[in-house]
Amino acid sequence: MSEVITIGLDIAKHVFHAHGADATGRAVFSRRLTRGKLLDFFAAHPRCRVALEACGGAHHWARELRAMGHDVRLIPPAYVKPYVKRHKNDAIDAEAICEAAQRPAMRFVAVKSEEQQAAALVFRTRDLAVKQRTQIANAIRGHLAEYGWVAPKGAAHLGLLADLLEDGEIGDTLPQAARPMFAMMVDMLADLDRRIAVLDKEIARRAREDEVARRLITIPGIGPITATAIAAIAPPAETFAKGRDFAAWLGLVPRQASTGGKQKLGAISRMGERTLRRLLIIGSSAVVLHASRRGAPAGSWLEGMLARKPRMLVTVALANKMARTVWALLVKQEDYRAPVPIAA
Repeated sequence: MSEVITIGLDIAKHVFHAHGADATGRAVFSRRLTRGKLLDFFAAHPRCRVALEACGGAHHWARELRAMGHDVRLIPPAYVKPYVKRHKNDAIDAEAICEAAQRPAMRFVAVKSEEQQAAALVFRTRDLAVKQRTQIANAIRGHLAEYGWVAPKGAAHLGLLADLLEDGEIGDTLPQAARPMFAMMVDMLADLDRRIAVLDKEIARRAREDEVARRLITIPGIGPITATAIAAIAPPAETFAKGRDFAAWLGLVPRQASTGGKQKLGAISRMGERTLRRLLIIGSSAVVLHASRRGAPAGSWLEGMLARKPRMLVTVALANKMARTVWALLVKQEDYRAPVPIAA
């Protein structure tokens, strides 16, 4: 039997599938494995390259296999899909992963440690709480509209809306059966506000203690939440050859549809890390809004862009610029230095 050089592993909750190939890419074995027997199989197998899709649970299995001495590679699922043959099952998926891992130009995902995943969990938890708060607020507004009350949008009005429901101005006009339901939703909203405030304090504490986060906060538009999120979620800056590669990883570069030597660029690709991309766009929108109201520094890049481009386009362009600045600061390990405006 030929020596197995690469194993493509299709993971799931209980049933896994391994596809082994030799140095020429020829299939050596295709085997179904249960969760309880997976580690025993790889412990008895000679050390080789093991490739997995970067999906749920992949980082855990990557750490386990690395501890056994295997060379583990995580591949984005979008890069595996072109190698999937007709139909779909576990064996075909494992074969496609194995095939993709053997491509010399394939891009891989850095394996995260348990500490890195734990550090990122605070942002996932906060995002979940914010989404639930938005759902409840929208539910209150929608149900009130059924009784003729139209509430203004925005989180700033939620406190006033809760007071009006409690003091009787709105509550007395609602049916008796509806009042306890609105009171329950208001209580849920207040509880989520408290939980989000606790998470914000935890994020601020981490930003003060982390050297990388303190350095990133010096960039205009990046606060404690974005800084600590980048430090926890983004792979090492050395993974990317230049700032544009980091911006592309975030999905902040234009989508290309070029052919025949003619370059055609569209909207941003959005093919990247959604959490960091959203945080950078929120930060850049704050900078652009401040510049629109009070004016950007004379001769600055932002002033020139606002003079000739729509504000939303400038916001996304600034987020791209911020991503490149983040990469430069992480690589050079320096603080942000504001560029000198061009003299008129």
